[in-house]
Amino acid sequence: MKILSAQQLAEADQSTIDKNQITSNDLMEHIAKLIFDRIHQRLQGSPVPIKIFCGIGKNGGDGLALSRHMIQHGYHVTTYVTNYSKKRAPEFLFHYDKIKEVTKDWPILLSSEKDFPELHPQDIIIDAIFGTGINRPIDGWMAQLVHYLNKTPAFKLAIDMPSGLYANNSQDIDSPIIQAQHTFSFETPKLSFFLPETGHYAGTFEVVPIGLDPEYMMKAEPLAQIISSDAAKSMYKPRKKFSHKGDFGHVLTMAGSKGKMGAAVLATGAAVNMGAGKVTAYIPEHANSILQSSIPEVMTISSKSKDYITDFDHDLKDITLCVGPGLSTGDDVKHAFAKALSQQTQPVVIDADGLNILSDNPEYWKMIPNNSILTPHDGELKQLIGRWKDDYDRIEKAKNLSIDKDVILVLKGAHTIIISGKNLYINDTGNPGMATAGSGDVLSGMIAGLLAQHYDSLTAAVFGVFIHGRAGDIASQTYAHEGLKASIISNFVGAAILDLFRPEPQQQPQQQ
Repeated sequence: MKILSAQQLAEADQSTIDKNQITSNDLMEHIAKLIFDRIHQRLQGSPVPIKIFCGIGKNGGDGLALSRHMIQHGYHVTTYVTNYSKKRAPEFLFHYDKIKEVTKDWPILLSSEKDFPELHPQDIIIDAIFGTGINRPIDGWMAQLVHYLNKTPAFKLAIDMPSGLYANNSQDIDSPIIQAQHTFSFETPKLSFFLPETGHYAGTFEVVPIGLDPEYMMKAEPLAQIISSDAAKSMYKPRKKFSHKGDFGHVLTMAGSKGKMGAAVLATGAAVNMGAGKVTAYIPEHANSILQSSIPEVMTISSKSKDYITDFDHDLKDITLCVGPGLSTGDDVKHAFAKALSQQTQPVVIDADGLNILSDNPEYWKMIPNNSILTPHDGELKQLIGRWKDDYDRIEKAKNLSIDKDVILVLKGAHTIIISGKNLYINDTGNPGMATAGSGDVLSGMIAGLLAQHYDSLTAAVFGVFIHGRAGDIASQTYAHEGLKASIISNFVGAAILDLFRPEPQQQPQQQ
């Protein structure tokens, strides 16, 4: 699914209007009916008080049209109009007149703080004040209204965008923004929904297809793409009946040090679980028994040093290298890291201490094969690209690094972002239970396992991230978020792949 900019969505609206020979009011009426149907499906005529706050632009027109549908179906609705300017969008005026046809209680005008209505915890508040067109912080008494609405424990539902939140531009996150519990987003989600600083304002979100011009949507160059289940399914390579282990590659994990052998076990085990034909762990001498007893399917090679990997003298031809988890960063370890890279010609996976070594030794960049995959968390990313002003600056700096070094970056987080040059891919699988030690080690091993099976680098990164998150989602249904640990995520990789091909449950017809 594409993520488009606010400007692109406005263009798509206009293209839809022009090609279908309809008016903007017709499109808004269509949208309001779609939103009403989703709300009605949940509330089923509940007498809960509903308070709709409308701006005086197009988003306010959406709110007025929605209010009219809800009134017509017997809901207990009070409609408020934020009278912050003398300007009125034509669409707002049209739907303002239309609502008078179904109620004697005209929308209540709010012109200052003294007009704020009394709110109750059982209310449902619908935010239709500002949409994607907003380009400056909310100020004056309107800012106080946002703070007032945010203070109430009442459930807050945003129409298209939480008011005050920008769709795809940097902003002061301390400015007034509605804190929604749920957002109905028209046609596509917005980039701001996926970023750590702004995503929480949207709460959970639901994409409502509104039928925008398919030709425009197909041709539009996206800001980013969300990895869907269908897309992940298309990436999967089924196995042929007469294949053998040699067809699925060989992974060498170069990982672990004294006190950090768990990272090596997790990364190595994940490469096995992801389907690599053979996996060898290159580890400190003392750890041989740890790996052999933990993962009997794995071969081991020991470093000459007891506690650290301080040397490297192995042929990496036709072997996929995964380096870094628990590796440590001593001088001898750095030299071993550099020697391993210098022998590799195909893409490698670099994680954890491998990234820390790289940030301290920029001369090593020239040894990294093109299309290698780096999997930093934010702390490691800062060492690579420096500090950033906000999430958008973070993405731009990461894009520049990806382009400059010809590598793929996997920016781990609640919504992991894969960056390949100028292209962004956003993952929507996973859950808070995966914020646990070793989860990243599992991901690096999984991606290496895919590379070994001849997935190209971008597909290995995108598909690996999706399956990693889905494995965590499936595992959490048994273990809950609190009981989730990295080894459990790894053991659910197979279940996540099977889930791609599980038929969608058929919906039962609704009772009339």
